[in-house]
Amino acid sequence: MEHALPLGLASVVILGALAQWIGWRIRMPAILLLLVFGFLAGPDVAGLIDPDAMFGALLVPLVSLSVAFILFEGALTLNVRELGEHRGVVLRLITLGALVGWLVTAWLAAPLLGIPRALALLVGAILTLSGPTVVLPILRQVRPAGRVGPILKWEGILIDPVGASLAVLVFEGIVAGGGLEPALGRAAVGIVKTAAAGGLVGAAGAWALVAVLRRYWIPDHLHALVALALAVAAYAASNGMQAESGLLAVTLMGALLAHQRQVNLRHVLEFKENLRTLVLSALFLLLAARVRARDLAEIPFGAIVFLVALILVVRPLVAFVCTIGSALSRAERIFIMGLAPRGAVAATVTAVFAYRLEARGFEGASGVVAPMFLVVAGTVAAYGLGAGPLAHRLGLATPDPQGVLLIGAHRFARELARALREQGHSVLLVDTNRANVARARLDGLPVHEGSALSEEADEEIELSGLGRVLALTPNDETNALCALHYVHLFGRREIYQLSAEKQAIAPGLRGRILFGNEWTYDRLDARVEAGAKVKATRLTGEFDFAKWRVEHGDGAVPLLSVSGGRITVGTIDRPLAPTAGDVLIGLVG
Repeated sequence: MEHALPLGLASVVILGALAQWIGWRIRMPAILLLLVFGFLAGPDVAGLIDPDAMFGALLVPLVSLSVAFILFEGALTLNVRELGEHRGVVLRLITLGALVGWLVTAWLAAPLLGIPRALALLVGAILTLSGPTVVLPILRQVRPAGRVGPILKWEGILIDPVGASLAVLVFEGIVAGGGLEPALGRAAVGIVKTAAAGGLVGAAGAWALVAVLRRYWIPDHLHALVALALAVAAYAASNGMQAESGLLAVTLMGALLAHQRQVNLRHVLEFKENLRTLVLSALFLLLAARVRARDLAEIPFGAIVFLVALILVVRPLVAFVCTIGSALSRAERIFIMGLAPRGAVAATVTAVFAYRLEARGFEGASGVVAPMFLVVAGTVAAYGLGAGPLAHRLGLATPDPQGVLLIGAHRFARELARALREQGHSVLLVDTNRANVARARLDGLPVHEGSALSEEADEEIELSGLGRVLALTPNDETNALCALHYVHLFGRREIYQLSAEKQAIAPGLRGRILFGNEWTYDRLDARVEAGAKVKATRLTGEFDFAKWRVEHGDGAVPLLSVSGGRITVGTIDRPLAPTAGDVLIGLVG
């Protein structure tokens, strides 16, 4: 037992990283792999991870605190302007939608799971929880177009404190008993106390962080740590005032910080994005490792029917009711109907409440734990595997986005964009120069006028179908800033920028260098002004890359290659090596 904790912790970190990497590599939701790895590493199989032996009574508080952190980090990314005219849809989803989902789910749970009505009401309340632990990774992978992504992100973050509070109120009503009217009265009081405690503490936490940062009381390297400490303090303080109000406190704190303009918190968010990946991995590995084979064997057939009903009946009904009269398209409404996974919060809350009910004499309460794990695993699998194909079928996302975002709309950038469009790839040019923008529009190229680093660009630029960024401006610092700005969306592998006469920026603070060290903006611009053109050439066995170089001379610049619809960008660390059948796009003449 003395080795259980070190071995378990090491296994969590290693398996979490492995699952995340494999998921990225094969384009599969990592959460599915985490569930599989967790079960295989659990006591019934490999015995590497035994959550109860590792943490004992601390497991549930640790999971709850981790969920609070994820909610805080998710709320920091919220921007009410990204919802546009669809704010009402989000409001209905977390109020009317939660009510409809709760009642319909409870109505189905009683006969299908074979549990009393009171316990069914608790199950229904718990299953209103969706949460960012699952929704955000799926949205990050699918990247649906339009407003549907922000709507689902907002719902996923805000529904957790709503659902958790509802579950607490139902639990307290079950324990207290006493009829309908006293239960409704307690519920009303509980809602008011939860809103008051969460709102007060969350607002105080946001004010405190802004106050200390704007006065420079905290050194830069401690900003992220202090932000996390204040979020944890807000969670604990709010829970001390009113049970389960801590999730509301950290969510409100993050949302208020996201919308204030007094201090810049981007560096804080970048740190928390990395920590969130580790926390998410640990949560789902521990969740799956707690499942025993005997529990799965005892799951009734009705639980499978219940899972199917949640996916095919409850969520479509909730989404349909909440999007009536909205400006959302039919495809967007269908996609909202097709995404409502349950995550670690639902599983953890179920385990806690089942244990408490059993301790109070409610026999059979623990029997809902295994069906709830089935719901979590089943919805994660169904939505994780189905969200991408559904979005592609509805025209809301591209399976493997190969489009290019070009920062700069000068002549070379326009030539490159034209060549890519001729090969059937999406492009978008972004420039602050009005003359460049006007010429791009005359050439029939999609272009956005404004800074690629502005908040307006974040809200207005449609990135669906784009898979990489080429920063091509004359300013090396601007290119590096663009690389840092978009790295969280595209990843460092697909962020590129032009070389500079003097590489004064550290490699970790810039994108991958395009084409070659000698091909700076000035040299490329001079070549284009001298008459060079960006041309696409299909290589063959007779006319290969070597002959292309001989024909066009040393002044030719191989830029990109296209093979099977996939784009490969030439960089100094990975020069192009196209083969027969590839299309080579280069600057020649």
